[in-house]
Amino acid sequence: MNVIEALEKKLQQPLPGKEAHRIMSPSIKRLEYMIPNDARIACVMALLYPKNEKTHIVLIERASSNNPKDRHGGQISFPGGKLEPTDESHLAGALREANEEVGVISEDIHVLGALSELYIPVSNFKVYSFVGALSYAPKFTPQLSEVKSILEVPFENFLKKEVRKTKTISMSNGFRIPNVPFYDIQDHTIWGATSMILSELIEVAKSAQIQNHV
Repeated sequence: MNVIEALEKKLQQPLPGKEAHRIMSPSIKRLEYMIPNDARIACVMALLYPKNEKTHIVLIERASSNNPKDRHGGQISFPGGKLEPTDESHLAGALREANEEVGVISEDIHVLGALSELYIPVSNFKVYSFVGALSYAPKFTPQLSEVKSILEVPFENFLKKEVRKTKTISMSNGFRIPNVPFYDIQDHTIWGATSMILSELIEVAKSAQIQNHV
């Protein structure tokens, strides 16, 4: 069984959910929030693909915004965004966003399954995350209005203990959050919701015992 098949099989089984999210949560209390009825919906795609004989995952550095309500500008995230009225489902929204933000052909993505839902209090988004795979290494085309740069990372890098660190994070409003867990990847700080989603995917990968085969 190859990496993709092993992940797909595990994603159909009970997920670690909050236990995995808690590992990378900036604040454990945030996991206990009640999700309000007016929470907005976002959909993201964790996309895996082969490159240089390794399984890679694509992330994006979001373009900075002058909008004070934009809490995620400049951060590292998965391709994804707000669910639109024209999207037929959460999965459709994730596929559309992957196509718009990094130029991936939606029909070429083999959807392996979904991860657990995650609520982000600071932006009032409920995030639906999906895991997909391509059979080839794509030529990514960033959506310049949304994406500053594209990060292609061997997935095995996230399975190394030394990339998980903690530090104080300074927010755009001047607020500082101490002891925030993050992934130190290619000189980028991956934290918050993205790191929590990654944490669950990593735990699924570990349970599939694929860490030596990615």
